[in-house]
Amino acid sequence: RLYVVTDARTRTGDLPSFLDAVLGAGTDLIQLREKGAEAGDLLRWGEHFREAAERHGALFVVNDRPDVAVALGADGVHVGQDDLPPAVARRIVGPDLIVGLSCHTAAQLDARPPDADYVTAGPIHATPTKPGQAATGLGVVRHAASEVRDRPWFAIGGLDVRSLPEAVEAGARRIAVVRAVTEAPDPGEAVRTLLAALPAPAAAG
Repeated sequence: RLYVVTDARTRTGDLPSFLDAVLGAGTDLIQLREKGAEAGDLLRWGEHFREAAERHGALFVVNDRPDVAVALGADGVHVGQDDLPPAVARRIVGPDLIVGLSCHTAAQLDARPPDADYVTAGPIHATPTKPGQAATGLGVVRHAASEVRDRPWFAIGGLDVRSLPEAVEAGARRIAVVRAVTEAPDPGEAVRTLLAALPAPAAAG
């Protein structure tokens, strides 16, 4: 239901405690996203992610780097439309790891390849984490709610406690967030608040 995307928290230096806070509060899936980082740094940071995810019974995926995901023993990898195609990522990670794919339009959602185990729909609102990517609005969420029935999908893009109700009304049952948790004064409480605003798990499908 709740997917948190975060960098390695090098500015704040609190990565282990942050991970324990957000995973302990109920985050189901966490992604290490550090664009342009060297593999050695990703491996070092990723150890904290993997260990914390295992402790809390959550899933851990690596952004963009299927090779690093395999090396870390992560649960999967997430790729964008301009990254390695899901089919190539699948060949690298094998049959058992998760492959996720970012989708920004109804056409991309409709063309979702079989190698993508889940997709994201957005960004609903403009966000600095996706520079140059125009906001999709809620239309892409409505389309996903209507058409993506064969795998999980997450609404994404500038979602927070204020904007979440309209996304839920449009059909979102799972969300992915960045700043709503990573920039919160109390990340664990932010996770609990977001989860409380989502439909109950039995309704998530």
